[in-house]
Amino acid sequence: MGGDYEKRFWEVDVFRGLAIIFMVIYHVFFDLEYMGIYESGVRSGLMLFIGRSSAITFIFLVGLSLTLSYSRARHVYGNEKNLFPKYLKRGIVIFSWGLVITLVTGLFLERGMIVFGILHFIGVSIIIAYPFLKYRFAPVFAAFVILMMGFLTHAAYVDFPWLLWIGIKPVGFYTFDYFPLIPWFGFVLLGVFTGNNLYLGYRRQFKIRNIENDPLIRVLDYLGRKSLFIYIIHQPIIIGLLVAFGYADLNYVGF
Repeated sequence: MGGDYEKRFWEVDVFRGLAIIFMVIYHVFFDLEYMGIYESGVRSGLMLFIGRSSAITFIFLVGLSLTLSYSRARHVYGNEKNLFPKYLKRGIVIFSWGLVITLVTGLFLERGMIVFGILHFIGVSIIIAYPFLKYRFAPVFAAFVILMMGFLTHAAYVDFPWLLWIGIKPVGFYTFDYFPLIPWFGFVLLGVFTGNNLYLGYRRQFKIRNIENDPLIRVLDYLGRKSLFIYIIHQPIIIGLLVAFGYADLNYVGF
């Protein structure tokens, strides 16, 4: 089966590759500021825009990619079985990597341990997005509700930590990486909506110029395919390089 179906939509990986590049750039400047090397202003202005834009793009593409995976299984391979176990397993794997980051930051950072960062969030999102994957328009309405709820949870604080994953924080909570389901799951659902309409039936519903063999596009495509691996290893590499070249002291990261 398959016919004229695409094996993979290169433009999705290209955008993911761009997002991962900007994320790495943001984290380089974040580390420079955190280690007292350079005041980069990562919490405002251009650097904050780069950081948030890369995160939103990455999360949006999570939802879009889920629809492609689901649609490919249905339309290309004719798989009519329950696909939920596949997404459950994938979500658990990514969430587990998030737990590794929680452990490492808890051991080595004096303050700012990552409890529900982007990998925790993506892992959970992959699982709970499954019911939306077969609908074209329901995801956008759910996305709107969740994004609006973010205005309520943004300033919501309680005396316990058990609702952190939703977006309701304990008083005094501080972390370097925090992506609660409200409002961020809304961007996943926007990606689901987009994927189910722009790639209906696992076919592009729009025309695009074929530039996938362009050298730059091929590099971005490759980076997009390896985005999880890059995310996991990039911070140790950045910190290692800064220490190796004498720009930083390991005492800044709690060693």
